[in-house]
Amino acid sequence: MAQTEYVQEPLAGFVPGAGGIDPALPLYATTFVVVDLETTGGSPDGGGITEIGAVKVRGGEELGVLATLVNPGVPIPPFITVLTGITEAMLVPAPPIEQVLPSFLEFVTDAVLVAHNAPYDVGFLKAACAKHGYRWPNPRVLDTAALARRVLTRDEVPNRKLGTLAAYFRTATQPTHRALDDARATVDVLHGLIARLGGHRVDTVGDAIEFARAVTPTQRRKRHLAEGLPRAPGVYIFRAADDRPLYVGTSGDIATRVRSYFTASEKRARISEMLAAAERVEAVECAHSLEAEVRELRLIGAHAPPYNRRSKFPERVLWLKLTDGPYPRLSVVRAIAPGDAAYLGPFSSRRAAELAAAGFHDAVPLRQCTHRLSLRTVTPACALAELGRCPAPCEHRISPEEYDDRAVAPFRTATATDPQPVVDALLARIDALSDARRYEEAAVARSRLAAVLRATVRMQRLTALTGIAELVAARPAAHGGWELALVRHGRLAGAGVSPPGVHPRPTITAIRATAETVMPGHGPVPRASAEETERVLSWLERPETRLVEMSSGWASPVAGAGRFRDLLSKAEKAASQQSSTERP
Repeated sequence: MAQTEYVQEPLAGFVPGAGGIDPALPLYATTFVVVDLETTGGSPDGGGITEIGAVKVRGGEELGVLATLVNPGVPIPPFITVLTGITEAMLVPAPPIEQVLPSFLEFVTDAVLVAHNAPYDVGFLKAACAKHGYRWPNPRVLDTAALARRVLTRDEVPNRKLGTLAAYFRTATQPTHRALDDARATVDVLHGLIARLGGHRVDTVGDAIEFARAVTPTQRRKRHLAEGLPRAPGVYIFRAADDRPLYVGTSGDIATRVRSYFTASEKRARISEMLAAAERVEAVECAHSLEAEVRELRLIGAHAPPYNRRSKFPERVLWLKLTDGPYPRLSVVRAIAPGDAAYLGPFSSRRAAELAAAGFHDAVPLRQCTHRLSLRTVTPACALAELGRCPAPCEHRISPEEYDDRAVAPFRTATATDPQPVVDALLARIDALSDARRYEEAAVARSRLAAVLRATVRMQRLTALTGIAELVAARPAAHGGWELALVRHGRLAGAGVSPPGVHPRPTITAIRATAETVMPGHGPVPRASAEETERVLSWLERPETRLVEMSSGWASPVAGAGRFRDLLSKAEKAASQQSSTERP
């Protein structure tokens, strides 16, 4: 029968939704439930458990015991009876596992589960929960067998069997292949192993669990770099011996995120190389997640850390613009000047810019040759004119006024306000190619349509924000108060958090007084990288964000590119599905 001789006490370090226990909780303050199962053998299928033994301990003190035989509902193999001494006659009056699980799950609530060869015991328990409709609480799990492999050498113990470890640590209870005896023996083994962890600078339950896993020697040697960091949002910088930034990252909890680099879950080769070169970690606390993301982007852009892959060169963007002079054409350029009136971008790669240019060439009769044309001198036409793909302005077959109306004006309108004519032309081309069963060419046209829409939607979205000289927004903070952001021309100029129960106006005044001065400029991203402005936009567009003040209206064209977002999503989804089907 089940016996429950435990007292449930208030727990320090309880973190809802995080496996119940804060990984930073000291080992001496952690509640452990040490469990052992006896089974009929075989693989976990929801049954097969014949006995459960569990002991709850904290700080070396026993808090409770749960022990019961379990009727597996199937015959017990003879060799199991010989091994454990459990007979079928003993199990006939025992409760089935579905009656035992509620008591057991309550017993392990808010505790770290400990077992010797934990995957075996946990596997049977999870399978039983799944079979009988109980939710597995997903507790943090510590495996004493894995921990012993890390703590004890071959010279100390020949193997990591429970009997061997029990003899080594001279446990009060010897394992007997009965659940409660084995659980009590595992408790003493656990305490013996914890006593050895101090020499490895392992003091918390999270460190102990990670120490038991297969971390590299470098991770174990450099684990001290994660000590003393704030548990707050911000940016962390791994620095080399010469103080050179190696890697920049951001997190809502700097300490927890940096600690994860020294765990078994971190398997990236470049990060292992980075950790070997790192000598210290610098933390920059931020008011909230938006400021942290923006600071990360700026630091990566300023220092180009060798182990960061994204956002390293924000200045390397491209633009698609109409050239000056008669009969303009599209040109891919690295920067736009104040005098440039018609342009599209920014693009992160030449391929993306050229794909959008090809979309416009499919839709409107812009010339594609690179010659500088003259209103006086005729230049021989190229093959595109013969194919009807170009109105041949080089031979003056079209007047500058007509060329501007048919070719230039649609581009200007599409980028500034309404891309409808371009979209209609591309959709018509896709339909024509599909009707002719030229599906590969139709797919190419579809990708060009997506490139045009992606660029126009993005630029109009950026322009709408960067045209505002100053904007103040607020979002409820997780623990009360308000997260505040002051944005000038799309650039985060100031950030802060107002305390709970205090009107945010004084905090806004202080942020404004110390905010960065940002002057207006030319283009959709005049004073910040496109990536920074998009991070600001994402923060502003969240449902919980409130606009507090604006120097001018924030609006997009009524007939702008934004109304084609659904069409863009469909085109991108179709392209993704085609790519997945073509992948071998």
